[in-house]
Amino acid sequence: MIIQETLDELITRINSVRHLMVSTGLRKSLCDCETLKYSEELDELIHNYQLVACSRLPRSG
Repeated sequence: MIIQETLDELITRINSVRHLMVSTGLRKSLCDCETLKYSEELDELIHNYQLVACSRLPRSG
């Protein structure tokens, strides 16, 4: 199923970017531009995941 594959890809990417963000934050600082870039990317990925996941829910009406 395409939606499930998309969700799986997003989960993989979310975990990868989360790891990059945390490791960069520990290595540089939490306020470093690179850490913030990963944080913003992570926010966008999580948002996209929620949009796709919610599109799978049955609509009441």
